[in-house]
Amino acid sequence: MQNVIEVTKDLYYLGGNDRRLALFESAFPVPRGVSYNSYLLTDEKTVLFDTVDSAVSELFLENLRYALNGRKLDYLIVHHMEPDHSASFFRVIETYPEVLVITNQKVAMMLKNYFPFSGKNIRLVKEGDSLNVGKRNLSFVFAPMVHWPEVMMSYIAEDGILFSADAFGTFGALGGTIFADELPFERDFLDDARRYYFNIVGKYGVQVQAVLKKAAGLPIRTICPLHGPVWREQEGIAWYLGKYDVWSKYLPEERGAVVFYASVYGHTQNAAEILGSELAKRGVPVKLYDVSVTHMSELLSEAFRYSHLVFASTTYNNGIFISMENFLADLKAHNFRGRKYAVLENGSWSPQAGALIEKTVSEWKDMQKLGEKVTVLSSVKEETRTEIEALAAAIAEDYKN
Repeated sequence: MQNVIEVTKDLYYLGGNDRRLALFESAFPVPRGVSYNSYLLTDEKTVLFDTVDSAVSELFLENLRYALNGRKLDYLIVHHMEPDHSASFFRVIETYPEVLVITNQKVAMMLKNYFPFSGKNIRLVKEGDSLNVGKRNLSFVFAPMVHWPEVMMSYIAEDGILFSADAFGTFGALGGTIFADELPFERDFLDDARRYYFNIVGKYGVQVQAVLKKAAGLPIRTICPLHGPVWREQEGIAWYLGKYDVWSKYLPEERGAVVFYASVYGHTQNAAEILGSELAKRGVPVKLYDVSVTHMSELLSEAFRYSHLVFASTTYNNGIFISMENFLADLKAHNFRGRKYAVLENGSWSPQAGALIEKTVSEWKDMQKLGEKVTVLSSVKEETRTEIEALAAAIAEDYKN
């Protein structure tokens, strides 16, 4: 049975939810599932904005038939070719063979790579081109590398609606309502939105800034992303765009400390826990994460979130412990930068991890080391605890200033 939801006058939500998906993009845990969004505009011409993942294609096609209500489908706009949004493309053009595909040159190339698509019924658009569909005019805003090179967006000036592709999306299935202003978004979705951004889009902060500058010139009253809730409340839109502005500038979202530790037999964890307690005593909000058991996507998101970081690792094969080494590599791959950091190491006969961490992190942009590296020799002793307290004092002083 169809589940079509009216977004605004003449615009309908046709998407669906996948709560059985374990890993988004085979990489990121989504315990609350994910939504796949598609929209239909019924003006003098009918316009479908993107399709959906194959997991919800049957519901999507039923929704499309219902929303069209016997009308022909005039246009299919393809903003982004990732299969979670384009997998149902060929079924749509098989069902509606006269539909005209509206997209850009890079998408057109990918369509032929993914599908046996002749490219016969297609119109290519460029940045700033427009399409009249009756009472409304659509214009096209290109957003390369947010987060694929072919990405574009559509904007309806008459209604102030931005179809934003993967930008402004989030993990998490929708239920009951599709609107952000009817959800406790900050409580239930913000962590997923942050993790979605930094793991999928976060490397491309410069490109996101370019899109935000374009968006600033558009009177936006509604944002329709391809994942997550629809934004239609002005205060909420401004707040969420503000989050993207901070995130894409690589600025800390919150002031506080995060201690990331890699421990084998518990002694490095003990040192990290003592440091966390000493920071809390000094009024520093602090979190601790075991990098060996916490998923990389959450670690990455939390590192970008906070202002002060501590990397604590045991030495392993004369190097950084495996999970910490992988974590540092992932941070580098996402252009991590602009934070204060401190280092704690452990080793039974030849501590090496700390120096290697310092060398790695010092190569990133705008990183500032705080305090002296703390070295634990197998387990924490009284003299080591004194050094940990001194490190906590250095971090706290910088935090307060």
